[in-house]
Amino acid sequence: MAALVENSQTTASKTSHKVKNNYFDGLEVTSVHKILFLIIMLAYFFEQMDNWNFGFIAPALMKSWGITMADVGKINFAYFVAMTLGGLTGGVISDFIGRRKTFLGSILIFSIASVANGFATDVTMFTLTRAVTGFGIFCMMVTSQVYIAEMSPSATRGKWQSLTASVGFMAAPLVGILCRIVVPMSPDAWRYIFYVGGLGLIGFFLGLKYLKESPRWLVAQGRITEAEKVIEDLSHVKVDLSEAASKVEPKVKTMEVIIGLFSRKYIKRTLVILCFVMLTVPAGFVITNWTPTLLSQRGLGVEDALTASTLLMFGVPAGCYFSSLIADKGGRKIPMAAMAVSVAVLAVIFGRVDGFISIVVCGFLLISANMALNFITFSYIAENYPTKMRNTSTGIHNASGRLATAVLQNIVPVVFGLYYFSGVYNMVAIMVCIPVAVLLLWGMRTGGKALEDIS
Repeated sequence: MAALVENSQTTASKTSHKVKNNYFDGLEVTSVHKILFLIIMLAYFFEQMDNWNFGFIAPALMKSWGITMADVGKINFAYFVAMTLGGLTGGVISDFIGRRKTFLGSILIFSIASVANGFATDVTMFTLTRAVTGFGIFCMMVTSQVYIAEMSPSATRGKWQSLTASVGFMAAPLVGILCRIVVPMSPDAWRYIFYVGGLGLIGFFLGLKYLKESPRWLVAQGRITEAEKVIEDLSHVKVDLSEAASKVEPKVKTMEVIIGLFSRKYIKRTLVILCFVMLTVPAGFVITNWTPTLLSQRGLGVEDALTASTLLMFGVPAGCYFSSLIADKGGRKIPMAAMAVSVAVLAVIFGRVDGFISIVVCGFLLISANMALNFITFSYIAENYPTKMRNTSTGIHNASGRLATAVLQNIVPVVFGLYYFSGVYNMVAIMVCIPVAVLLLWGMRTGGKALEDIS
């Protein structure tokens, strides 16, 4: 009996014992943890469906409504300006109300706005609903970047960021296939593509039930017990976050975060990131959002342009998956630089190739390299700042990239008119090459390190 009592006490002691831990670092990613990533994948899928569909629909809209490339540029301008606001708002709000609530609210906004796109009766209404869609999309994107970074072990943070995206971004080729089938059916068939975007509400309702709040955000709010419970629910390990909590700096106001970005401690990394995103992000969106329209203007015709664009868009999930293989190598900045140079070389080639097969193959590789660059960059931005300013700073950097992208939207038709197809992609090559040297010389190495050690 004494032995039985002793064994019982030993078991209870083991059960109640907490392991000192730095959040998820060193813990296995369990099946329950993977369900959380699966919900993010689903949200990504419908978010990207709403993000990519206009690139495929624009040629049909030009034909149906009689609008020009300049009009398409204006719609894209409004879309990216709203994205800028979404990035700034999402970053600030999620630092105050939490990653989970902001993530779910963003899904609700872009899903409803997508359906509203389909009901638009003129260019003005369409531009407005498209802008609201962009606001919700980027509000979610900014929040999700930080959320994944905070919910992943340090050793595989880049891997999970990219794997989550590679599945979610299957929406890009699938929306191309859907557009190729539906859009040619009738002048107004494009509306059904936007209605399908409303299915993003599935991710919203699943998230309401299963999505957990970030333990790092909870600890920053002083809610240590709740944070430990989240980690235990996902990893099946009882952890003691008291040591991690002791390293949390006090919350700061948004203006203090902005000032902090340019403080002596952070100004170098801030300038490096701003230089990188304000050149590579606009260039990347020329590749992804303008290519279907530019191909149709090159003489392929609406249906052939849709077919070619659909095929090369398989490069989106391929690039995201490829980034998962290299993202955690070279301190993060080495694969970023390698992908940027690859994008530049492929852009120059893509601007000059002829023939359907050559366009598809080169375009596939170009988009793959661009998406790999994007998602390694997403991880890199989130890693450069402490928890107290991570989401706001991530929102500011990403919003800066979208604002630069908005400006470029009205320049693309001008460059196309002056220098034709190859001129646009030469511009892309120049833009992605310029910040590489800055990154290599002054950028931090962040891959594989605990977020607290980097900060």
